[in-house]
Amino acid sequence: MDHSERALYIISVAADLAGVHPQTLRIYERKGLIEPQRTQGRSRRYSEKDIALLRRIQELTNEGVSLVGVRKIIDLENEVARARARIAELEGALDQAREDLVAAVADAHRQHRRDLVPLPRAVVVRRRA
Repeated sequence: MDHSERALYIISVAADLAGVHPQTLRIYERKGLIEPQRTQGRSRRYSEKDIALLRRIQELTNEGVSLVGVRKIIDLENEVARARARIAELEGALDQAREDLVAAVADAHRQHRRDLVPLPRAVVVRRRA
């Protein structure tokens, strides 16, 4: 598990770090904007990643975006992040395929050079019929 995903903070600390009231975190959870981890006793625990998300939610709501709008924006931001990661992955695979192709072509050229047999120079005279 990534360090940023370790659930360390209780609700009061998370709320303080995000600059909101603990009740706000409960509202965000009910609205499906955040899903804190739970202990065996069902207490909420928030990670660094959750705190960053809470700050992003606050940023958007302070700009006048509704919670429904916040949800859509965050979903789109996550989709863009996944797409960028996939593009980077595909670019890496493409670079590797190019390297493999260049190596295969070079190998084929070396092989063909070995197969070529020099012919002595000869003059061929053709007769016209």
